[in-house]
Amino acid sequence: MNNSSHPNSAEPLVLIKGLSKEFPSAGQSPIHALRGIDLSFNSGEIIGLLGPNGAGKTTLIDIILGLTTPTSGSISIFGTSPHSAVKDARVGAVMQSGGLLPDMTVESTVRMIAHTYQHPEPIEEILEQANLTEIRTRRVGKCSGGEQQRLRFALALLGNPDLIILDEPTTGMDPSNRHLFWEAMQVQAERGKTIVFATHYLEEAQNFAHRIVFMSGGQIIADGSTNSICSMTDSHVIECTLPAETMPPERFPGVISVERFGESIKMSTKDSDALALFLLTKAGARNLRITSNSLEDTFIQLTQQEDKQ
Repeated sequence: MNNSSHPNSAEPLVLIKGLSKEFPSAGQSPIHALRGIDLSFNSGEIIGLLGPNGAGKTTLIDIILGLTTPTSGSISIFGTSPHSAVKDARVGAVMQSGGLLPDMTVESTVRMIAHTYQHPEPIEEILEQANLTEIRTRRVGKCSGGEQQRLRFALALLGNPDLIILDEPTTGMDPSNRHLFWEAMQVQAERGKTIVFATHYLEEAQNFAHRIVFMSGGQIIADGSTNSICSMTDSHVIECTLPAETMPPERFPGVISVERFGESIKMSTKDSDALALFLLTKAGARNLRITSNSLEDTFIQLTQQEDKQ
């Protein structure tokens, strides 16, 4: 067991100040992957790290795991460096791919990695938590992508880490196993673990994250509870079916963004009453439905706003 304690429980477990990372680009200006990020994580939080491709999520995760160093700024994890925190088994990670030997069984893989820790968690408990008991004798190479992700999850828990980093953790999992995975994550958070995950399943983030950090262009553009993030854009979503000959919905009054799903149109607006009246009286809309912004709707609007700046 990892029995280390924090000198001051009120202190953030992860503290990031002015973090920047540049990558050289041959004959061109350097690529700014991170631009002066300030961020902190506390005990028991489940934090969803969201953003479009190239937002800086992977670079931030790599720095937290000590896989790369920042160009400027500082980061401390439990009052020490990322490298030291990982070495002391206080940080565990579930990455998208790699790190597994196809000819070993699931159980032998867990047992092999357990030997690298001074005080590993009980093997049977880890297999149970990761929902691997029934496939413990299966060779890794015969496991599906989702099963391999569950194995990586088990390996991340072996050292009883205080901080768990997840990069697209449920890739390849079916909906049932995704739900079981997040139930296990909730248990870890209730035990005081801090969980940071990057995902492209925005509904998953909305359902399970206590807090959302939106990144774009190497910067944090929003940080708060899921409800507070969804209310940032002060808009609603109207979904309806429109006649084929209707003018482009982008030209409707008050429309902020438009998504098409076959015959169905989904529009974001800050004046849902006015738009609904127009749709029903002037555009021949059918099956009209008004809802509050989802995390996905907010994500689209925030990234569109950033693109315009």
